[in-house]
Formats: sequence, structure tokens, C-alpha cells
Amino acid sequence: MKYLIGLSYLFFLSEFILMILKRSKKSTSKQSSDRGSLVLLWVFITLCFTFGFILANYKVWNNFNFILEGIGLLFIVIGLIIRWTSIFQLNKAFTVDVAIGHEQKLKTDGVYKSVRHPSYLGLFLIMIGFSIGMNSYLSMLVIIIPMFLVIQYRIFVEEKALVDAFGVDYISYRQKTKKLIPWIY
Repeated sequence: MKYLIGLSYLFFLSEFILMILKRSKKSTSKQSSDRGSLVLLWVFITLCFTFGFILANYKVWNNFNFILEGIGLLFIVIGLIIRWTSIFQLNKAFTVDVAIGHEQKLKTDGVYKSVRHPSYLGLFLIMIGFSIGMNSYLSMLVIIIPMFLVIQYRIFVEEKALVDAFGVDYISYRQKTKKLIPWIY
């Protein structure tokens, strides 16, 4: 569990650095329509982690519990890889707030060929990983369900902005590509 707590600090630090460095600038954005989704995302991440760790199983663990923690860590690592790959592939077009740049092109290759929102897929896998590693059904419930809902709202806001910015091109891309989970959803 101590690894999970340390990893949660690193996760928060990486997300905080992203928030500082990758906010859109009014001079380079032709459209900004976050609709409070960034604040909502941060509030929910904070609340979900807080209650998840409060409800986590800190008692003596057996081999099964260590296996669960390992599975959780695997989800976290996979989520981080997917999230950061999508951020690097978007490069300058990636912002933490929902904004479309003046020169931004619709990204449909790389990880975006399999799923429209790989950054949120990565974030969701990270959150699932933490909840599994906490070794508590209650932790899983207070993390997975609220995070899924807030990510869905964020995707709704982002997709509206993308349709407004790219029109038919985005609608066509949306029809060919899954929203969050490749081949499923």
C-alpha cells in the first residue's frame, strides 16, 4: 500500500504540472469551451482519491491482496503509458482545458486511430488501478463510478467543441472510432 500512496503523489504532481504547462492561451485558441469540466475533473479526482484511501484495506494482507495490488499497479502503468502517449502525440494541440487552437488539425492517427479519447482512457485506467490496489470494494465504488461519470461529462463537452471546430470531418471520425474503449465503447 505504501507504493500506492507514493505513486498517487507522483500522479498528482504530474497532473498538476500538466495543468500549469498545458493550459490554452487566448491568443492561440480559436475556441475555448471547457464548461467547468476541468474544475469538475480535479474536484472528483481529489474526492475519489480521498475517500478511496479512507476506505482502503490497510489490515494485514495475504498473497491474494498483494496480487490485487500488483494488478492495480499494472493498470496504473498501462494507463500512464496510454495517457502520456496520447498527450505526446497531440503535442501542442493538447491542453488541459477544452480548447481548439487556430492551427489545430484533427488527430486521427496513432493512438487516436483506435479510440477518440485515449487520454481519458489512460486516466480511467489509472483510477481503476488505484482503486484495485486499495483492496476494498468500497474504494472501487467511490473511485470508479464517479470518475466514469465525470469523464463522460468531460468527453461530452470536448466532443461538442470538436464537432463545432471540425464539423463533418469529426462526425465521420466519430462514426468510425470508439469513444473510450477500443472495439467496445
